[in-house]
Amino acid sequence: MKGKVTVQEIADFVGVSKFAVSRALAGKSGVSEKTREKILKAASDLGYLKNGSKRVLPEPALEAANKWKGNIVVLFPNIRYQNRDSLYWGPIFDGVSARLNEKGIDIITLTEPSTEDIFSLINPDAVSGIITVGTVSSSILAEIDRLRIPAVMIDHMDPALTCDTVFTDNFMSINEIMNFLLNRGYKSFQFVGYPGYAPSFRERWTAYRAFLEEKGIEGNQAQGLISPAREDLAKTIMEMNARDLPEVFLCANDKMASFTVEALTAKGIKIPGRCAVTGFDNLNVELPLLATAEVNKEQLGMRAVDQILWRIQNPDYAYERKMVSTDIIIREENGMKH
Repeated sequence: MKGKVTVQEIADFVGVSKFAVSRALAGKSGVSEKTREKILKAASDLGYLKNGSKRVLPEPALEAANKWKGNIVVLFPNIRYQNRDSLYWGPIFDGVSARLNEKGIDIITLTEPSTEDIFSLINPDAVSGIITVGTVSSSILAEIDRLRIPAVMIDHMDPALTCDTVFTDNFMSINEIMNFLLNRGYKSFQFVGYPGYAPSFRERWTAYRAFLEEKGIEGNQAQGLISPAREDLAKTIMEMNARDLPEVFLCANDKMASFTVEALTAKGIKIPGRCAVTGFDNLNVELPLLATAEVNKEQLGMRAVDQILWRIQNPDYAYERKMVSTDIIIREENGMKH
């Protein structure tokens, strides 16, 4: 071909725009991998690329090659309902995995470590950072702390490891639900869920108590409803007389709400006629809930990846707590209303 090959000639040869060719040759995003390959091949065949010149890496791969040496380990212990099949935890893990794949970073997932010393399974020198999903044992967290590996915990915190965390904004969510209930004229409430079950439960309980105190509302909390024993919940509700029954059972999550609805139904209490029930997580649309909170689960996972990559590059900055807001869902007897 005579003269210097131009970007426009490559574009005409492949049948794409000049913009697409420029992005592909510069290794930037904005074109599919298939189109990028066609453009690079055409550029080589037409003589635009000198013999022996290396193909430019796409932007995500270039970023990974330059910055992220080693693997990211994702600790996702199979504890209680915490697994890939969970409607809550599964999407969080998917968010982590999708973001790491987007960045072109290798991921090692440990779901059931056979030993507390997880680094007998993998070489810690090959690990750039660790993301934990949900509850992880204190002994494992202490090992991570000892090795000084950058870490981010999703929906969990533990004195054994001081690091960045990513949580749902539980305080604001409970405040929004309680304000809605108060504006609807509800005056008596009971919290349902053991605060020690998880940090998120504790935060929701704390936010609930703080709201009642701020508004000058008497709590009179039934201890059986915040007991670690599930059977105490049903027993407490069955033993409540008409005067003790609150107008609203505010539940720590939708699972607690389902137990509450089951107990109230067995007692012959009309829902939402005599008692209203609220949840958190929006995992069961069949429940007769007055309100619940839709947790942006995939975003929790993605933000954790963003944070661990930032932390690897900025190890000396103060630790941070990221909070992702929820979408409050209000349900009426005849359907849904936002």
